[in-house]
Amino acid sequence: MRGWWRSGWERLRGNWRPVVEATVAATVAWVVAAKLIGHPDPFFAPSAALVVAGEARGRRIRQTVEIVLGVAAGVLVAELVVHALGPGYLTMFLVLLATLALMALVGASSTLTVQAAVSALYLVMVAAPKGTFMPLRFLDALIGGAVALVVGRLVAARDPLAPLVAEARRTFSDLADVLGDIDAAMSDCDEPAALAALDRARQVDGCVERLDQAVGACAESLRLGLRRGRRLERIGQAQATVHQLDFAARNIRVLARAGSTLARRHKAPPPELSAALRALVRAVTAAGEATATGLAGTDEAERHASRADEAALEAVRIAARMLETDPPLPLVMIIGQIRATAVDLLRGTLGEDAAVVDRVDEALGLPTTDAPTLEICPVRSETPEPAR
Repeated sequence: MRGWWRSGWERLRGNWRPVVEATVAATVAWVVAAKLIGHPDPFFAPSAALVVAGEARGRRIRQTVEIVLGVAAGVLVAELVVHALGPGYLTMFLVLLATLALMALVGASSTLTVQAAVSALYLVMVAAPKGTFMPLRFLDALIGGAVALVVGRLVAARDPLAPLVAEARRTFSDLADVLGDIDAAMSDCDEPAALAALDRARQVDGCVERLDQAVGACAESLRLGLRRGRRLERIGQAQATVHQLDFAARNIRVLARAGSTLARRHKAPPPELSAALRALVRAVTAAGEATATGLAGTDEAERHASRADEAALEAVRIAARMLETDPPLPLVMIIGQIRATAVDLLRGTLGEDAAVVDRVDEALGLPTTDAPTLEICPVRSETPEPAR
């Protein structure tokens, strides 16, 4: 229980800003709709504010506006159908069909789609419009979305890099957790756990994509602000990191697939494999801290980058020992992905350094580009040269 409370407190410390932001947006939206404009029972104002605050965080302004309009349009469609047909089973079917189709049309996420459907159901079953058609709920949804947009922009203007720092930490943490799950599954020869780790590795692509969107949104906020300074340079470095992190996520996915194959053999892998993966987890964690502290502009970035470099090379050196025992093909593939992940992590942390690949290959025991090459003798012609 102490560990559960400790981890829960850490999650709350890392996510208190979105909690406060959503609460303030919903409250202000209700005050604006009920007190300033005079709408009776403005349920959809705080509801839309909560939806937009949750879905639009870390997105660009255009995407946020699309979410606001999508939420309001869903409420308007539901209100029109209910007003035309009245409450009933057919109305519920048509409202849900129209709402889900609209959310699919605008490319809404699954969370936004469910929330829009629940709002439409509330409109049909609980608060069906009566009398003359007045699009008050549509206006409430617009007010809530607009308030959430303004509150989000004000918070982002105060500390535009904070959402990006939090998203970077979350993404690297997810990658480290996936590697930990793969290690545990292979150590226990647990094929179902290995397949679950593979599914989670596939979902990491979405984490990297959200981080990429957060980088774009942060760059947009900085360009609209006055105090840019060196922050745009950090954003450029973050974009290069995300580019390499995408490659690292693909490597880990291939590693997870090979791990599920190895777990299917129900044969315990060598202890060096677990040691190498644990070192790679430390490298991913340190790289995440190097990225986050680098974005925040603190002096800790170089120290974390050095830790990531040491841990990544240690993982490769440990993996190299397994090559001496004639390992099976899945294990060879895992060793190759450990090497590739180390390269991408170090490139994302240290930059496009040409020596990164050589250092990793040297740790693995492979010849580097500086190694001497064999001189190929030219092919001699069978026709003898004429005598001089």
